[in-house]
Amino acid sequence: MFPLTPSKRAPESDIADIAEKVWAQERLTADDALRLFYHPNLDELALLADAVRRRLNPEKTVTYIVSRNINYTNVCWVRCSFCNFYRTPGDKSGDSYVLSREQIRQKLQELSDVGGVEMLMQGGLNPKLKIEWYEELLSWMRAEFPHIIRHCFSPAELIYIKNISKLTMEETLTRLKAAGLQSIPGGGAEILTDRVRNFISKYKDTADEWLDCMRVAHKVGIPSTATMMYGSVDTYEDRVEHFLRLRALQDESIANSPARFTAFAAWSYQPDGTELGGTRASGLDYLRTIAISRLMLDNFAHMQASWVTQGPKIGQLSLRYGVDDFGQTMMEENVVSTAGCTFAVSTDEMERLIVDAGYTPARRNTRYERV
Repeated sequence: MFPLTPSKRAPESDIADIAEKVWAQERLTADDALRLFYHPNLDELALLADAVRRRLNPEKTVTYIVSRNINYTNVCWVRCSFCNFYRTPGDKSGDSYVLSREQIRQKLQELSDVGGVEMLMQGGLNPKLKIEWYEELLSWMRAEFPHIIRHCFSPAELIYIKNISKLTMEETLTRLKAAGLQSIPGGGAEILTDRVRNFISKYKDTADEWLDCMRVAHKVGIPSTATMMYGSVDTYEDRVEHFLRLRALQDESIANSPARFTAFAAWSYQPDGTELGGTRASGLDYLRTIAISRLMLDNFAHMQASWVTQGPKIGQLSLRYGVDDFGQTMMEENVVSTAGCTFAVSTDEMERLIVDAGYTPARRNTRYERV
């Protein structure tokens, strides 16, 4: 049985040497990150993370995007123990689905009508859907709504499309890019250690497979985001390894590829009604984790808030812990809401939250260009 809480270690009362590294713009080590996880003074972590945020994004601006989640199918054979959204192939409950073109058209039209610029499309690993289905869907969406950026399909989906279609990862991504794929969301990363991944789902792709998918995406010119879902069965050591592996791949992509990770977002595991169960991570744990991610991921330009799982007030606080982007307006969300998470805000409310926190709101697109 793996531990359900982080391993114990004596609090670190003095991080002056780590602070000196931050001021000198020196890269932090794994041991530095672990010491920060056990440092009792969150205000000091906020000070350091905010310094990095202001160095990388000096304007007193917080961006956000008008986007919509579209979950095109809930059929999935992987059976992740933390997920309450999936229905297995052949499910007899009557609520498994694949969205029709007309249903997708309606969702995209509603997004377009409010000035939306991005669709975030993800779904389950549905054995009936091979690469031709995705190519036709992307081509159709590009023709019908060319102004909406297609930010689609997590690595788990892309790996499955590759396998079920008997292609290489490069062939898969090259074909999907030609059909209209413009960006890849970082979902399915969970924690990039196989110890954790094997515990939450024995069928899940490995950490190396997730990273290789993103490596190839960057190689063929498709940018992506990176994420972390913490608070399930992970330890602080697991979280640090996650940061190190993302940072190493970003270094590699910056050096060798035309695309890279555009942003990082962390959110806490939502246990309600899931097979895995457990307890919900606290807001303080979130603030600590996002501050350390800002300090460790020194080659990532942007950090997104996770108000969807933490709530808008913690989202506001995170703007002092290294976050420079408030993420997306939530027209629709189906996955974490099935685990009891129901936070949602309008565009006007999002701008009010940003202003009340002392920043100027600015709309962006998937590429972090202002719109």
